[in-house]
Amino acid sequence: MLSQLREFIWQDWIWFPEGLGWADLTDHDGKVYPKTGDLWAVIPVALCFLVIRQIFERTVATPLAALLGVSNKQRGRVTPNPTLESYFCSTSKHPTQSSAESLSKQTGCSVRQVQRWFRRRRNQDRPNKLKKFREASWRFTFYLLAFFAGLAVLVDKPWFHDMKLIWEDFPKMPLLRSQYWYYMIELGFYLSLVVSVAWDVKRKDFKEQIVHHVATILLISFSWLVNYIRAGTLIMLVHDASDYFMESAKMFNYAGWRRTCNFMFTLFAAVFIISRLVVLPFWIIHTTLVYPLTLYPPFLGFCFFNGLMLVLQCLHIFWAALILRMVVKFLPGNDIVEDERSDKEETESEDEDDDREGRGKSKNGHVQNGHTPLNNNHNKMD
Repeated sequence: MLSQLREFIWQDWIWFPEGLGWADLTDHDGKVYPKTGDLWAVIPVALCFLVIRQIFERTVATPLAALLGVSNKQRGRVTPNPTLESYFCSTSKHPTQSSAESLSKQTGCSVRQVQRWFRRRRNQDRPNKLKKFREASWRFTFYLLAFFAGLAVLVDKPWFHDMKLIWEDFPKMPLLRSQYWYYMIELGFYLSLVVSVAWDVKRKDFKEQIVHHVATILLISFSWLVNYIRAGTLIMLVHDASDYFMESAKMFNYAGWRRTCNFMFTLFAAVFIISRLVVLPFWIIHTTLVYPLTLYPPFLGFCFFNGLMLVLQCLHIFWAALILRMVVKFLPGNDIVEDERSDKEETESEDEDDDREGRGKSKNGHVQNGHTPLNNNHNKMD
């Protein structure tokens, strides 16, 4: 049964145009072609990235953060309260008004004190600036090196200047050593990102990021299997073109360098829109989706590849909307750019009101049912 299924999945008509097939990717006359087994090399590459990242964050990113003035400020911990902690961990981190009233009765604290406890408890779990800076500096380093390495690999290739040549003699284009390493490194990096989401900073677009990483891994892997490598290298180059600008803007944001952050973000926005909303759809996707129809009738592999391309393009439009929102926010007031995808620290203004209210009540001799006020020694968050 499994052998029959395997034979069906790997039939030529599914993956290639009529008259072409896997036999065309057999090594001959010193020419080497991509093979399915080559993708196993991605696993050790991803593991190497995970190890190198830990070393980089400790030996490079942390000293750099200190040099730029990024502080590792420790947040004050909330006063232990088993009832509220149990609700926070098992039910919700954001209690409704009715739930806050119920918890107030159970703990003997006021509703506002309960709400303040949850607000501070949420802030307590949020990553500090140093952690965010180290992550951003790691991604900045990779994207910067990957972009210029990819540019060096592609700049002298004829299909870099005339994209229609990515279909020349398809699928019988021999694999170049530079293409092999470019693919393995990029695919290994994205696989390491999927693994590291367990401990990386969670952002508002967490689900979209997972979809993007998975779609990218599938796209790179599929393009390797059926020798869409010329198109794949162009796609990877376009994706790396803007990302290091964004990561550098985040680094300067965490360091408090406002003008530099705004300048880098402006560069990022311009390059992102040009590369992802102009070059990718009107040059590359046009060459992979529209131009091939003049050469071959549609086939399943063609539809699958371009379907993934359209998924990525939808995500680019989604992120472009977030980018434009940030541009609108910071341009009029020249304020610092904040990543729309990040969780922000919740304001403590209500806490100050509570403190004043509590001091007023204490002067009148009010006792809170014999309970110690929550977080009476809490320092204001940065």
